[in-house]
This record gives sequence, C-alpha cells and structure tokens, in this order.
Amino acid sequence: MTESKETTFEPDGEDYFKLLVNGVTDYAIFMLDLDGVIKTWNAGAQRIKGYAASEIVGRNFSVFYTEGDQLAGRPAYALRTALKEGKFEDEGWRVRKDGNQFWAHVLIDPVSDDRGRLIGFAKITRDITEKKQALEALRESEQRFRLLVQGVTDYAIYMLSPTGEVTNWNVGAERIKGYTHDEILGKHFSCFYTEEDRASGLPAQTLATAGAEGRFEREGWRVRKDGSRFWAHVVVDAIRNDNGELIGFAKVTRDITARKQVAEAVERANEALFQSQKMESLGKLTGGIAHDFNNLLAVMSSGLDVLSLRTQHQTDVKMLENMQRAVARGAMLTQQLLSFARQQPLKLDKCNLNAVIRGFEVVLRGVADPMIELEIRPEPRPKPVILDAPRFENALLNLIVNARDAMPNGGKIVIAVENVHLVDGAIGTLAAGAFVKLSVSDTGSGMSRHVAAHAFEPFFTTKPLGKGTGLGLSQVYGFIAQSGGEVQLQSEIGQGTVVTIYLPVADGAASDAQIEPALDTVLVVEDEPDLREATAELLRSLGYDVLIAGNGADALESLKRGDDIQILFTDVVLPNGIDGIQLARSTRQLRPDVRIVLASGYALPALTEEHGSLDDFAFVGKPYRLADLVRMLRIAH
Repeated sequence: MTESKETTFEPDGEDYFKLLVNGVTDYAIFMLDLDGVIKTWNAGAQRIKGYAASEIVGRNFSVFYTEGDQLAGRPAYALRTALKEGKFEDEGWRVRKDGNQFWAHVLIDPVSDDRGRLIGFAKITRDITEKKQALEALRESEQRFRLLVQGVTDYAIYMLSPTGEVTNWNVGAERIKGYTHDEILGKHFSCFYTEEDRASGLPAQTLATAGAEGRFEREGWRVRKDGSRFWAHVVVDAIRNDNGELIGFAKVTRDITARKQVAEAVERANEALFQSQKMESLGKLTGGIAHDFNNLLAVMSSGLDVLSLRTQHQTDVKMLENMQRAVARGAMLTQQLLSFARQQPLKLDKCNLNAVIRGFEVVLRGVADPMIELEIRPEPRPKPVILDAPRFENALLNLIVNARDAMPNGGKIVIAVENVHLVDGAIGTLAAGAFVKLSVSDTGSGMSRHVAAHAFEPFFTTKPLGKGTGLGLSQVYGFIAQSGGEVQLQSEIGQGTVVTIYLPVADGAASDAQIEPALDTVLVVEDEPDLREATAELLRSLGYDVLIAGNGADALESLKRGDDIQILFTDVVLPNGIDGIQLARSTRQLRPDVRIVLASGYALPALTEEHGSLDDFAFVGKPYRLADLVRMLRIAH
C-alpha cells in the first residue's frame, strides 16, 4: 500500500505582494487603467470608500470625486499630471458610497510593464479627516487667540526675541506705548525704560531673571513714544520649545498710573488725618495747660501788684519789677499756646490779602535783614477771605522772622498770593472749593524731613537755647486752622523752605471781575501843605489811592459829590470854621460807610474834654510813626 504524501502551497513573490496589498486596511490601494477605470480593489479601499470589489471594479475612479471636482475635470487632470510628472499628490474632499465626504490624501503613480509600456496607474488613498479636523481646530484656536490678543486694548501684549527685540505688537501696546506695529517691530524693548533704568541695566536684568526663573514681575516708570512717563505693571515670561530651548519672551504691560495716583492720594489723606488728629490732641492738651497757667499767672500778677504798693526798699522794688516782667512774658507765652490750641477769640472780617500784606509791608521789610531780598508777588485779582487781619499779620511776621533766621548770610524771601481751586483731599483735610493760597519761600538752610514733620508742634525749635520759644510755627498753624484753612511745609537741607497757607474764599464772594485788588482810597485833610503832601506820599507808597483837601469845607464837598472814598484821614485843627471833629461827625451822618481816623498833636484826653467822646473814631497822635499810621488805618471804623 502506497502512502499518500500531503503537499503545501508555497506562494511565490507575486503572490506575497498581492497578499500584502489586499491585507492593508488603513490605505485604499487599487489599480486604474489608462482611462481611469478601476481594475483591482483591496480591503483598505472597501473600508475607506464603502464599496465591495464586485460593486466598484470596472467603474471609473471619478465616482470618488465631488460633483464640483468632476465638473472641473479634476480626475482627468490627476491622470495627466501623473503621466507628465511621474507622480500626482493631492489633498481634498472625496465621496464614499453612502455619499458622505472625507478628507483624503491621494497619491497616483503611472505603472509600466516589463517592456516599459504604460499599462495604467497605481492609486493610494488615505482618510486623514481626523488629522485635518485637528489641524483646523488648532488653526481656529490660534486665530481666536490672535484675535483675542489683538483685541485687548487695556494691556500691551507682545513677544520679544531671546535678545529683547520686539517681534509682534498688539493694539493695546500701540495705545499704551504710542508706537505703531511698523515703528516698533525689530527695536529693542529697552526703549520703553527711563534713562535711569537703562543706565542701571534693568532691561538686561529683566530678561536674565525671566530666563533663569521663568518669570519676571515688577512695577515702575516706563516711557511712551512721546517721552511722557506712566506707572506700569510688567510681567515677562520665558517661552521655550519642546526641547527646552529659549525661543523668546512674552511681555504683558499694564498702565496703572491712575491706580498709583489713587493709592498715593489715600496715603496722603491718611497722613493728613493722622497729622490733624495729632495736632488736635496736642491743641486740647496745650489749651488746658494754658488756661490753668493763665489763672496761676493772674494770681501771681495780682500778688506782685499788692507787694509793689507795700514795698519801699529800692532793691525789693527792682526785684518785683523783674518778677512782673517775667509774669508778663509768661502771659505772652500762654497767649501763643492758646493761639495754637485755637482757643483765642478771633475778630473776623472780609479781607483782601493783597491789601493786608501791602499795608504791613513796611513792617515786614523792617524785620528782614538788609542782606535779604524781600519780593512780594500779589494775585492780580484776589478773592476775599474771612480773616482776623491783625493775627494774620502776626502769623506772617513769624514766618518772615523764621525765614530771616534761616539765612544768616543773606538770601531771598518771596511772599506770593494766588487764587486756587482744590479738589477733595488734595491738601490735608480741606474740602473741595475755592481758596486763596499764600506762600512764603526762602533760600535758607532748609530742614530735614524729621525736623519738618515736627515743625508745627509747640515748643519744638531748632534754634539755640534762648533764641526761640518754639511757638512761632505752632501759633501760625493754630490760627490758620481756626480760620478754616490749612498750612503745609516743604523743606530740604540746603534748598530752603516753603510754608504754604490755604484760606477758604469767603462765602458769597464776588466773581473775579468784581473784586477790586487795590487798597482803599483815603481822603487826606490837612491845612499844612508840606505835611499834607508828605502824608499823601506816604499813603501812596503803601498802595493807597489818595485824595487831598486843605480844609474841612473842601473835604465835605468831596464827600457830598459821592467821590469814591473809603477812609477819611483828617487833622483835628482845621481853618475856615469846620474843624476835623465836626468834619468827622458830618461824614458819619452823610457817609456812614466811610471809616474815619483823626490826627492831632493834642492828647486824646484833652480833645475829649473839649469835644466830648471820640470813641466812634480811630485816633493817632502827632508826630505819628509809620507803624501807628498803618495800624490806625486798618482798625478805623
């Protein structure tokens, strides 16, 4: 019996290739003839396009193209290109059996037989719809991000190269920094820094820190294209590729100038409130001490007066006089303390600061050292303020004395008056409104920040022992605060000092156009020509407008005509039947608004004995001194 021998099929090379092609499922691999008719079909083609081999073999491959591509001749173009160039490669929409479209990557190669004759085309198609969708999603995301970045106007967002050159620029950067895209592209970002920051190497430090730590964040001054500065919040992030290599920096800048200004205003307001509360507390304490001290001084003064009446011994009398002078000085100090504590009664009147200063100018110039230049800069049209003028003069005198003492080798003092309008919190605790600003500046030695912070406190002084009480500036502070104003001090060692006073404009004050900045007009009545002219010239030098009359009749006629006269300054003894007292009393009846000052070489008691009470008029004795004349003109009623 012969044993059968089982044989196995051994495919040759061509069979292996067919098995390989038919087994591929991720690619559609099939053959076309020269006209594009499908000759073969693999499993991948069936999976991707949806046709079985029996359904598609023998049909033209144009069936896979969209209607639009068919009308455009895209299938024939693909074959021609493959023939001409030896290869055709493309991506586009293709159609499955069920009509659905997919995004395909297509490769067509011409195929020749062993003798080199063209027998058809090999076509490979891959479904890359998911890849296209991912790319589209990425592209859309990038586009949205670009639109987002470009649409941001409150932030400057841009990229820098690893060495700091600007590589892109958004709308916010153009708005904040002032440069257009074309102007700034390629420039080094250090152009946004101040000269001081560039000199200190801050731009390089910024990139070095961001590169080493991944991030740099800081606030500081930056510079716009036009040279103006703004306060910026800056963040710089290092950008690295997948390999960790530095490819640049992302820089975000925000203009926070307004926020900084608000923060500084709040800080100033808090400091002003603290200072105000501190000074208020000191004022209450000082006022209480001053009142009690005044009572003690009153007891001592009364006791010394009694002792002086009982004491005959010369040595004892002299000692009592010394003690009385000490009591008087103590009383003066208590008055200064009460002024700081704002517990002194004020005689308030509507005042023109120009006029008050001009009327006191002679005294101020007399106090200043001859080596010191005193300049007065009046406000052309000052608004009126409510003020106790004599106490204001005393405060101004204190400031001039302090300025003089700060310039032992000479210098310059400037007194300036200016109308200003303040907003809430701009100056101390003052509310918004119209104010008159008075500043006294000097070119003296100045003071440190520590000293300036305590300058208004009572008994604080930098003068040598015995040279000052330390109550001058505190008295100024108390008086101005009691008048509804504010005092500020600015000083720097070697740069001088500026003391600035703000006084509220009187309620119902006239407009600028209605305010007369000049001093009053004075009618001088004096029969002696030389004295009349000298007096008139003296008043003109003080800034007054002056009218003159040689007798009472002429003066009365001027008053009856309604001449613009605010003050009558008349000698008591006048010729032609109308003396100065008669003229004064007639004026009071005819023009009750005119203020009156009598002048005479006779003592006031003697005149009173002859003419009766003269309490309705101010009086100055001859020969009158300039200071007496200035004072009487001011208090005339």
